[in-house]
Amino acid sequence: MRPQRTLTARGGLMMFFGLVALVCGFAIGQREIVGAGLLLLLVPAIAALTILGAADRVSHSRDLRPQRIPAGTDTQVLIRITNTSPTWPVGWIRLEDTLPVRLGHEPRYTMGYLGPGSAHDIVYLVRPAVRGRYPVGPLRVSVLDSLGCVRVTRTLGTPTPLLVTPRLVPLPELGRADGSQGEDAPRRSVTGTGESDPIPRAYRHGDDLRRVHWRSTAKHGELMVRRDEQYRREYGTLLLDTRVGAHSGEGPHSSLETAVSVAASVALHLLEHGHELRFHTERGRLANDTPSGVLDGLAVMEPSEAPGLMAGINGLEGAHGTSSDLVVAVLGALTPQDAAALARVGGSVPRVAVLCSHAAWPDAQASHRVGDLLSANGWRVLPVTDPTELPALWHRALTPAGDHATSAGIRAPWESPR
Repeated sequence: MRPQRTLTARGGLMMFFGLVALVCGFAIGQREIVGAGLLLLLVPAIAALTILGAADRVSHSRDLRPQRIPAGTDTQVLIRITNTSPTWPVGWIRLEDTLPVRLGHEPRYTMGYLGPGSAHDIVYLVRPAVRGRYPVGPLRVSVLDSLGCVRVTRTLGTPTPLLVTPRLVPLPELGRADGSQGEDAPRRSVTGTGESDPIPRAYRHGDDLRRVHWRSTAKHGELMVRRDEQYRREYGTLLLDTRVGAHSGEGPHSSLETAVSVAASVALHLLEHGHELRFHTERGRLANDTPSGVLDGLAVMEPSEAPGLMAGINGLEGAHGTSSDLVVAVLGALTPQDAAALARVGGSVPRVAVLCSHAAWPDAQASHRVGDLLSANGWRVLPVTDPTELPALWHRALTPAGDHATSAGIRAPWESPR
């Protein structure tokens, strides 16, 4: 962008009083007053000449460390200001970095004198409270003359993107009906063979040479490798309700941000424990199947205008038909029709419904009625107001002891013991 030259308040006052003195001097015939007026008028013009091209000699570089952070954590913004001229200094510099409102106030710095070929580093912290993709920059540089009469302003560079992913909470390891957990759970199901019976196959381009089976290679006269061990894949299905009408509040404590944080925590928990993830919203299935892909997708996910949750519920039913090992629904306020449809999603696998208690429920008892309906149909209902409440509820719902609950599912936390 081309530099913009403006008068400061001091320069403007000089021009004003110089003009007044000039007029008054001519009116009363006083040469001294006329001379003083001309001097006041010439000072800003001469000051502008002293900083001619100064803004063009200023360059900058910017770095974010890191450029991808969870919500509620800090990132460093590092800016280096350099005078590219080996001969001419830059007299007086003021800096202002451009930040979105959600990242806080725009930082301002006064650097003062910057010698020929010299550089100056500036570091400040940014702590985003809400997920999203934010532009950091561009940088506005103002150069003033030594008398402070004229300001030359220039915008440098382009914004640097900062990706803020949802806040995560660690969840306890999934329990299993057979009493085993995580790495100790038996997963091999196809070959039933070990090192003594490797069932080799012909070598293919790209195979790891460490898997070469030399005895079979000598027998067949060609390079043979051990087959990959076959594992039974475990599938987890996740539904996230992002309808704008189902959530309430704004900022980091809104029910939508709570739901996204809970869904992100559950998704990463399943992926880190070897589950194949099927991630659905009311808009359909998400293609992300890696931890970084899930977090990046949720970071920029906007609420939808969909009136109902049926598209997402139909996705759960389709996933159930392909043998999911766990079904989790993270929900805002449900209509009676959506709650009834979700309750009919059956099966013997664990089904967990996380209800955002501070969502846009029509009345105080609506979430209780939905929770009772889902619990009566085998769902394990977890009411959550803040993501930090999830780990304890998750552990209680999915421990092996929870698999021996009655056919009506475990009792909802708001129910009294029978």
